[in-house]
Amino acid sequence: MHPLVEPGPPLTAERIARFSRQLMLPGFGETAQRRLAAARVLVVGAGGLGSVVVPSLAGAGVGTIGIADDDVVELSNLHRQTSHGVADLGRPKVDSLAETVAAIDPDCRVVRHRTRLAAANLPEVLDGYDLVVDGSDNFPTRYLVNDAASLARVPLVWGAILRFHGQVGTAWHAHGPGYRDLFPVPPSPDEVLSCEAGGVLPSLCTTVGGLMATEVVKLITGVGEPLIGRVTTIDALSGRSREIAYTAIADAPEITTLVDYEEFCGLRPAGRATDAAFDAASAVTAVTAAGLLERLREGGALTLLDVREPAEAALGRIRDSVLVPLAELAGGAGPTPGSGPVIVYCEHDLRSRRAARLLRERGLTEVEYLAGGITSFAAVAGDLVQR
Repeated sequence: MHPLVEPGPPLTAERIARFSRQLMLPGFGETAQRRLAAARVLVVGAGGLGSVVVPSLAGAGVGTIGIADDDVVELSNLHRQTSHGVADLGRPKVDSLAETVAAIDPDCRVVRHRTRLAAANLPEVLDGYDLVVDGSDNFPTRYLVNDAASLARVPLVWGAILRFHGQVGTAWHAHGPGYRDLFPVPPSPDEVLSCEAGGVLPSLCTTVGGLMATEVVKLITGVGEPLIGRVTTIDALSGRSREIAYTAIADAPEITTLVDYEEFCGLRPAGRATDAAFDAASAVTAVTAAGLLERLREGGALTLLDVREPAEAALGRIRDSVLVPLAELAGGAGPTPGSGPVIVYCEHDLRSRRAARLLRERGLTEVEYLAGGITSFAAVAGDLVQR
């Protein structure tokens, strides 16, 4: 494939010394390094994947790296987002990651986009970049970035991680199928397991992020064969990887505009995108297993609501919880109002999210669901699960 970026100016002696181990690679040389120096790469997400991809690209000599993320560093990030440290807690991730790049190569230009990407602003953010890397952790952003890359006619390198499994692929609509050809329809929100709920092996971020950075280098320089029309999957537990080939869907609708991706992915009902009353009534937040354990140990007032079936609860339930199966809750039943928030849980968190929304719509303001359900809670606080 033809290189994506034209070479920049000749390298100085210092830059030649810095990248000497790359320059000697077969088919690489100074011209490829000059292409990297002239390249402009936008990385979406400064979390587990972004904190691997960005330093790798800086180390490889990419001249300009844009980082798009609106989040701040939290303690639970540090086990896998290794470009951030304890001193960065509470700081914007884009600032922390920019300092990591500066420590690697002060000549690398970093553009910080501390914003939540949406259909309204991504085209402007993406303008001027040669390619985009998606290391986000949610489906609305993945479809948004894919569609924006398609409209901008730039390649997209994407990766995904969960528990012990990872995926890496490249989409470039001018040369092959895209992300929508592999995943034409987003999964139901109730089927999506997040890293917060399901966990993730930290070293998997390094593996997948490294492969993503390699795809970027290949596209920019024209070296090697990009993962276009192929996706690499990784099983960290077995140490095996495999390749899945896929083709473009012949009758797939053409991407002509960006849409409401929260609605597209089922996170907001159609026609209710601007209904603030609905958003306020239905929005629910999650508490992690570790967060719930901390609150229980502190002894604060709360109501634990189990929305599973009695047969499931008989196998094990969180101590002092109230059992109201989801079907009964939907029929009008509910927990006896008490002091403190209601925390809803099920086996994982599919039913509990629906239950929490129901309670919010009934006017209960303090409602949360347990991310990962009793399965995650038992892993960190098995002594509080009655069997």
